[in-house]
Amino acid sequence: MNKELLGKVKHKKEAYRGWKKGQVAWEEYRETVRAAREQVRKAKALIEISLARDVKDNKKSFSRYVSDKRRMRENVGPLQNETGDLVTQDMEKAEVLNDFFASVFTGKCLSHTAQVTEGRDWENAEPPTAGEDQV
Repeated sequence: MNKELLGKVKHKKEAYRGWKKGQVAWEEYRETVRAAREQVRKAKALIEISLARDVKDNKKSFSRYVSDKRRMRENVGPLQNETGDLVTQDMEKAEVLNDFFASVFTGKCLSHTAQVTEGRDWENAEPPTAGEDQV
């Protein structure tokens, strides 16, 4: 990253801190974020273009860039189950996620899905099927 881009990112962080404290207006903060995001995207595009242009001469840097992009996060952080306890074991995490996603399809209203179903009378109506209510 060049100095100008680092300055934009630093300015974005400062604007965020100021917004959280009430010293910076929301619109000003959003404009700072947009400017920083645009500059980061342009810098990333330039790097990718130069890598693609020089791939025949420098295969190692291209391969390193691609392998960095292929790396994924392999673990899921701790989750909170229905009783509010933190779950850290893999099998318990799988059960919590399974229960959550199953509740979406069965129409069972759990505490963590209350915001999604708010405003609709689910007790007197069948939950929508695929194709319905897709406005």
